[in-house]
Amino acid sequence: MELSDANLQTLTEYLKKTLDPDPAIRRPAEKFLESVEGNQNYPLLLLTLLEKSQDNVIKVCASVTFKNYIKRNWRIVEDEPNKICETDRVAIKANIVHLMLSSPEQIQKQLSDAISIIGREDFPQKWPDLLTEMVNRFQSGDFHVINGVLRTAHSLFKRYRHEFKSNELWTEIKLVLDAFALPLTNLFKATIELCSTHANDASALRILFSSLILISKLFYSLNFQDLPEFFEDNMETWMNNFHTLLTLDNKLLQTDLVSNAIQFLASVCERPHYKNLFEDQNTLTSICEKVIVPNMEFRAADEEAFEDNSEEYIRRDLEGSDIDTRRRAACDLVRGLCKFFEGPVTGIFSGYVNSMLQEYAKNPSVNWKHKDAAIYLVTSLASKAQTQKHGITQANELVNLTEFFVNHILPDLKSANVNEFPVLKADGIKYIMIFRNQVPKEQLLISVPLLINYLQAESIVVHTYAAHALERLFTMRGPNHATLFTAAEIAPFVEILLTNLFKALTLPGSSENEYIMKAIMRSFSLLQEAIIPYIPTLITQLTQKLLAVSKNPSKPHFNHYMFEAICLSIRITCKANPAAVVNFEEALFLVFTEILQNDVQEFIPYVFQVMSLLLETHKNDIPSSYMALFPHLLQPVLWERTGNIPALVRLLQAFLERGSSTIANAAADKIPGLLGVFQKLIASKANDHQGFYLLNSIIEHMPPESVDQYRKQIFILLFQRLQNSKTTKFIKSFLVFINLYCIKYGALALQEIFDGIQPKMFGMVLEKIIIPEIQKVSGNVEKKICAVGITKLLTECPPMMDTEYTKLWTPLLQSLIGLFELPEDDSIPDEEHFIDIEDTPGYQTAFSQLAFAGKKEHDPVGQMVTNPKIHLAQSLHKLSTACPGRVPSMVSTSLNAEALQYLQGYLQAASVTLL
Repeated sequence: MELSDANLQTLTEYLKKTLDPDPAIRRPAEKFLESVEGNQNYPLLLLTLLEKSQDNVIKVCASVTFKNYIKRNWRIVEDEPNKICETDRVAIKANIVHLMLSSPEQIQKQLSDAISIIGREDFPQKWPDLLTEMVNRFQSGDFHVINGVLRTAHSLFKRYRHEFKSNELWTEIKLVLDAFALPLTNLFKATIELCSTHANDASALRILFSSLILISKLFYSLNFQDLPEFFEDNMETWMNNFHTLLTLDNKLLQTDLVSNAIQFLASVCERPHYKNLFEDQNTLTSICEKVIVPNMEFRAADEEAFEDNSEEYIRRDLEGSDIDTRRRAACDLVRGLCKFFEGPVTGIFSGYVNSMLQEYAKNPSVNWKHKDAAIYLVTSLASKAQTQKHGITQANELVNLTEFFVNHILPDLKSANVNEFPVLKADGIKYIMIFRNQVPKEQLLISVPLLINYLQAESIVVHTYAAHALERLFTMRGPNHATLFTAAEIAPFVEILLTNLFKALTLPGSSENEYIMKAIMRSFSLLQEAIIPYIPTLITQLTQKLLAVSKNPSKPHFNHYMFEAICLSIRITCKANPAAVVNFEEALFLVFTEILQNDVQEFIPYVFQVMSLLLETHKNDIPSSYMALFPHLLQPVLWERTGNIPALVRLLQAFLERGSSTIANAAADKIPGLLGVFQKLIASKANDHQGFYLLNSIIEHMPPESVDQYRKQIFILLFQRLQNSKTTKFIKSFLVFINLYCIKYGALALQEIFDGIQPKMFGMVLEKIIIPEIQKVSGNVEKKICAVGITKLLTECPPMMDTEYTKLWTPLLQSLIGLFELPEDDSIPDEEHFIDIEDTPGYQTAFSQLAFAGKKEHDPVGQMVTNPKIHLAQSLHKLSTACPGRVPSMVSTSLNAEALQYLQGYLQAASVTLL
């Protein structure tokens, strides 16, 4: 792909089409760009376009496309082709910093993110001059350039806040600090001075404050791993500057600057070696009164977001992404101070909480913000440790949370008008979510009908919080690890609960509200058969919603929970009445067909999982509607997308389990296609286990004669992979496969196929793979398969008793006893770096496993063998009756004493002896 005007023009046209709201125009353009992005110069064309195009929309579009391209393709994955050629990589790194700093802010942000992604992979080893190039720009005096550098540095270094401590990480941080600490400190001092110089120039202060925000973010990131020696000398100066800044007239300061300055104080006060800076009672009181209390207020900007930008407000508040708000920063500072000064801080704030509540009581309609601030103060004071999944896990014992709930939260929630004081209603519901582990169960049960009622509230925030609170309550676990609430306790509310949840999806702004859909899913899961009478209506509503969102999927979490709810409907109904599967197929197949025909990539893995669940509900046949789909599942294009692979393998397994004879008779010509899929998967380190899942199902379920002609080739492919790229994961899967093969076709057949490929290969496999590696096999079913397979090799394979293979008989028995009795060998060689499937970068949708479509664990030897140790004893007894004297002799002369003792235990338990 040349860097030509013609190619720039073509790229411009296709980028324009990707912005078209019509999927018929947008999708083909996206597919075209996907098809050409592997070509050399493609990223350089994008960079040229965002630099030289006269159309600002195209420039922004090119910058976003470039960032996403880097995100998908920059990382080099082992065993996969390098998706960006080396000359393009070098050219990108040589030009991107200059291009980013000379671009408008909107484009600068995209390129800054791209630099951060590249830096995560290449910095510092493959991009050693990046830091020097950035630090040199501090001298420019141009704050547009300086802020561009600071923004890039922030996106590059913020990962230090959540990476695990390691020598490698600290070495990198030290390298950064050596180059960055002094220039950053000097820039901070100079910027503070400029703020004084330009105190009356609002536009200059806006730019300078944005610099201070970024500097404080960088300072926070570079200090997070606690390497204090670099900043310790200046810490008191930094702290005093920030403290002074925060006690100025708050209204003059930008929110971002205030929140970052408070976050800085919060970060410092938690460190034991800075405790002395806060010990003075006057300092502590000043911070509480002049920094925390004023910033706890519900500000005009918060009110505006609550009413007009509810989705963003909810995201920031519930998901903890409100890090840049004053209130969140103030809450963090309260928690930080309570770490060492819990008593004094609680004492200072108790008076404030009481006076705020008294102000509210005088005139609720005017003074409601006082109560809002009081609730936030109590929440901050009480929350010592918190997780998103479990709420508060450790609370401040000086705060009586139940008393506050009964006296100040419940009365508001019991109000007849769900639309009155929406902010306080949201506060009250959030209090239930946060302190659900501290409030007694009987009080929580009183809250359930109130929360169901608030699903009708007009405020998006209120009805979303109500849905989220219900979902969290229904997930809570009691002392016995069962759900805290039983289906029987919630059953009285089932009709109004389901009605209000689905009605809430029709409220303005909530048609794809993920919290509501998650609450629907969780309600189904808790209530189980209590929802069966409502399923016909519910599945119709879910199907209509699925059809609507499939036109333009934009809310991944909503979509995931919707498919989970569909799976629960199927599971719960078909458990009570398996024949009802036909009703679900009638309801869903039309929508599924449309999704597959329109190639809605985001939904295809989900569709395959739901179809697997439906197909597995059929007992011993495959309906014709499924068989018509079977040939299409083998098309290579489907298997090119990583996200499809686990779902497709599961679906093919369902076909093989339910209708192997149908496939053998009606679709015998498709067996090479199945094996072609296996061959593709087995070649990939990331997906080889999926290849074995498919192969195991073929071996277990297909009639032997339909596979006969392919068996030898299958083993040859496996040996080639073993020879070229042996990994622990592959070895484990290979061991399970050969033992399953042994169970299915017999021990002699396994020996013959090995020796048919190469003379004496059977002995090599025993000696080099089975005996030394069997301890690595994990999983109860996998271990059982291996145990039964090895037992067959020991007792049903004549060459093991009367050829050169006999010398391996006792070591094989010893390894089997080790599999039973020794801990699993979970060691992995240093040179192996496994790729998590979901971490593999690519254009495709990542695979999202549906929990409620989960496949039941299948035991292929379940009916044959219940206890593999007893089975071994019985099989050895049978062998010893066929050749008296030999088995006791081999066992007593070669087996070590500990293994022999275990074996005698198995024989006693089975009530048999060796003759």
